[in-house]
Amino acid sequence: MALTKVTIIDKIEIVENGSVHVRRATYVEENGARIAGPMYHRNSYVPGTNLDHEEAQVQAHAATAWTPE
Repeated sequence: MALTKVTIIDKIEIVENGSVHVRRATYVEENGARIAGPMYHRNSYVPGTNLDHEEAQVQAHAATAWTPE
């Protein structure tokens, strides 16, 4: 009976002003089966924010959105 907390990025959005919105979902699993969740946590970043602490997929989306055309 092992309980595990799993957190994933389930949504990345780029909004009109160029901000990047990130939503994480956290689940509790018991032996691989979800028994609780999702519980959501959101962050938003404006263009130019240092994203060194964020996952590579968030950095890639921001780099694309924040690159001048």
